[in-house]
Amino acid sequence: MTIQIDPPEKFIVPMGPQHPALKEPGHFEFTVDGEIVTGATVRLGYVHRGIEKATEQRNWTQNLYLLERICGICSHVHATAYALGVEKLAGVTAPPRAQALRTLIGELERIHSHLLWLGVAAHEAGFDTLFMFTWRDRETIMDALEMLSGNRVNYSFNILGGVKFDITDEQADKIREGLDYLEGRTHHYLKVVTTDTIFRQRTRGVGVMTAAQVNEWGVVGPTARASGLTRDVRVDAPYAAYHDFPVKAVVGQTGDLETRFVVRIEELFESYRIIRELLDKMPPGELTTRMPRKIKPGETISRVEAPRGELLYFIRSTGGDMPDRVRARPPTICNLASVTALAVGHHLADMPMLLTGVDPCFSCNDRAVLVKGVNGRSRELSWSALRQMGIEHYR
Repeated sequence: MTIQIDPPEKFIVPMGPQHPALKEPGHFEFTVDGEIVTGATVRLGYVHRGIEKATEQRNWTQNLYLLERICGICSHVHATAYALGVEKLAGVTAPPRAQALRTLIGELERIHSHLLWLGVAAHEAGFDTLFMFTWRDRETIMDALEMLSGNRVNYSFNILGGVKFDITDEQADKIREGLDYLEGRTHHYLKVVTTDTIFRQRTRGVGVMTAAQVNEWGVVGPTARASGLTRDVRVDAPYAAYHDFPVKAVVGQTGDLETRFVVRIEELFESYRIIRELLDKMPPGELTTRMPRKIKPGETISRVEAPRGELLYFIRSTGGDMPDRVRARPPTICNLASVTALAVGHHLADMPMLLTGVDPCFSCNDRAVLVKGVNGRSRELSWSALRQMGIEHYR
């Protein structure tokens, strides 16, 4: 007698948009066979705020403060990318001291971002002691940023043509003291993530990404550098003061979660070195130069290295006091494709750590627009899909 056994039904485990493993709203669906993931999809767009469209109704200066609010952790790097692009269109170069100060704040922000990420990643691994320590220590950087700019999150340090604030010798000394403290703590964190048995079980050999896969998926930032690629805008196309204060890219080889941790932690040491050099060799001179109210017609691309990877801005002017188009392409959209691909074959319990490993920022990322079809169905489309349909602007 032959017994026919029906194949098991496909079982889908949703994650998000409200979920303890996600600090921002995003929706993932994992198809599983027992505890093994066999497929993954992601649905984004929950925090799409129409910021790019809003830039078309504001002047060049007002947009500087609007674009800072794309992301709280990366507010300065968004403003820097925009300012560099507008200055390029206007044919204006900020003074050397302003460029050095932009770089200084950018590296302080990178330290803040990496320490915050390390705490969140440790929390996803159930390592709440490490989470509390790193978030305590990042207060050192937030205090320094507040001392320099008056703000702990959106610093509003940039203006078109330069920067708002200067740095005094007393402030520089306080920053050096903070870096000395953080450097010792960072050595401890590096030892923890590379020697703690439980932590290594959650990261070593998990989510391995080869250099070929990095190129195929267009992965950027520390996630790409952990797979052996020197992909860093500060190295490949230096901007601001990185010409005079060059960066040594931190590169790993194995491409697993453990290496992504090591690369980001070792990048902290590089940021400490650059900040000390900037403080010791800060160029003299003015903080600003004159900027025209109206920007001559043209379009440009501005690239900077955000804490998560390459941040790209497209800016177009028609000769007025407001932009015709501003498009921000953050690093998260490049890195998220790797999560859905690498999820297959791993345990469901690895998914929060796998997602955290690329340091996603959904607020930076979400650029979706909802298009209603004639049949009443809704389709969520990316800007690239809209351009394929011939839609460049939407009203």
